[in-house]
Parts: sequence; structure tokens; C-alpha cells
Amino acid sequence: MENEGKLEYTKNVGNEEKKKCKCEDKFLVELFKKYQSIKDNLIQMLNEIQDHYGYVPMDVQKELSEFLKVPMAEIYGVVTFYSRFTLKPKGKYSISVCLGTACYVKGAQKIMDRLQERLKIGEGETTEDGKYSIEAQRCVGACGLAPVFTVNGKVYGKATVKLLDSVLDELEGK
Repeated sequence: MENEGKLEYTKNVGNEEKKKCKCEDKFLVELFKKYQSIKDNLIQMLNEIQDHYGYVPMDVQKELSEFLKVPMAEIYGVVTFYSRFTLKPKGKYSISVCLGTACYVKGAQKIMDRLQERLKIGEGETTEDGKYSIEAQRCVGACGLAPVFTVNGKVYGKATVKLLDSVLDELEGK
């Protein structure tokens, strides 16, 4: 049978059929039941997708495109424009180094260099074991604490290479 293993729903609004989805993913089925099929829901739905998967998978973008009747190029444009969204899975520990002016002047590049050296990955990459990912940020809004790095959103201010090593050592033990 063609649809075997896939979940399907149809939501009717009055006499009008809203949308059919033949998805293998229960999360998407529930998400599509929750929202109306209108473009205004794009960013909120992307937020929920990002929270659920940890990134916005291409196949999910395609399903969303069909559901909202929004071109894939537009969805891709939104996903790549906002730093909140990512096209690749992040590690269990997502580490960001602020490279904004105040942080950069106070030595943030040394922290980024040490992070890349220690984890053996570059900016925008995730370790093979999926434990760590590295991102550069332009400003986290904590200039008075410069330089700054974050781990899963937790801010470490007045950062040094020594502080970074200490945090990484602690994470290694987890």
C-alpha cells in the first residue's frame, strides 16, 4: 500500500478542507493540526520545528512549504536570514563566541582559536560524536562583560582561554 507507515490527517473548517498531510513524522502532523495554513504562521512554526529537531531539516521545509503554500526559496531565505535557525544539527553543547567589536577588541578571537583547536572543528561545525558545535556571534548584548562566550545560552563573561578550558573540562565529565 502506497501510504503504509505514514500518518495522515485532514482538517475541515466549515465545508472547506484545510490540508492533507501524509507525513511519517507525528510531530509534523500535530504541528499542522495546530496551525492554519497561512503564511503568517511561518516563523512561529519554524521556531517549533527548530526547538523539536534542533535544526530545520530540508524535508521538513518541503512539508512546510506545501502546508503553507509558500515557495521553498522563501522558507530557505527565512531560515538562513535569522541566526535562531540552523540547517545543520547542533551539538548537545552549542558553544558561541561573541566576535562583536567590544569582545573582539578584548580578545575573543583567542577564545575562538582555542575552542577550534581543542574541539578540532571549525566555526559552524559539529563534532563527529554530536557533543559540541561552534558558532560565532556578532553581538550577544553583554559588551560590559567582554569578551563573552555562551554554552547553550548560558553566558560566560570576562572570558579567558583558561575559563574556556575549565568549562570544557567540566562538560567532558558530563
